[in-house]
This record gives sequence, C-alpha cells and structure tokens, in this order.
Amino acid sequence: MKKRRVAIHPFVAAFSGIARAVRTEPHMPIHLMASLLVTAAGFFFSISKMEWLVLLITMALVIGAELMNTAIEYAVDLATEEIHPLAKAAKDIAAGAVLVTAVFAVIIGVIIFYSPVLKWMETLF
Repeated sequence: MKKRRVAIHPFVAAFSGIARAVRTEPHMPIHLMASLLVTAAGFFFSISKMEWLVLLITMALVIGAELMNTAIEYAVDLATEEIHPLAKAAKDIAAGAVLVTAVFAVIIGVIIFYSPVLKWMETLF
C-alpha cells in the first residue's frame, strides 16, 4: 500500500499546484478558456492532425509558462518581502516568458485558422 501512495503523491501535488494557479492567478482562467475555444474551433473547422499537434504544443507551452511564472513569483515572494531590483527582474522576466508564448500562440492560431475562417465566412455571405 505504501508504494502506491508514493507513486500517486507526485500527481496529487502537481494537480494541487495547477488547481491553486487556476484559483489564484487571474490570467490562468483566460489561458484555459482560450484553449477551450481554440479546441472547439479546431473541431468545428476540422483542422489537420499536424495543425492539432501544433495547437496542443502551443497551448501546453502557454499554460506551462504561466505555471512557471506563478512558481517563480511565489519563490521570490518567499525569499524576500522587500522590493529588490533582482526580485523585480525575476518576476518581470518570468512574466515576459508568458507574454512571448502567448503572442506566438496568437500568431500560430491566426496562421492555422485564417483560411478556414475565411472560407466559412464566404459560405455565410
């Protein structure tokens, strides 16, 4: 019984961390909602397998970057309560990583969905 608990514990801890980020970070629900919308659009427009792979990797990168940003913010807050230039730099750089992944995710989304959306709009009008 003890081995099972040891094997399951890292997953419980990981899901607990994800749940905390969703509850406490204002941008995490936005990333998750965007992922759900993109997934729905992928099904609606019947995108290719390769496009699915690119979208899934992109969504994972954005959500992963947000989780890492959250972890860095907590670690910095734990290390110091004062406003220190290095603490600010660490938080700003981590936030920048999220911004970079999110901007490229939007670019990738436009590349993948541009033609299908145009064709769909032509059928409406």
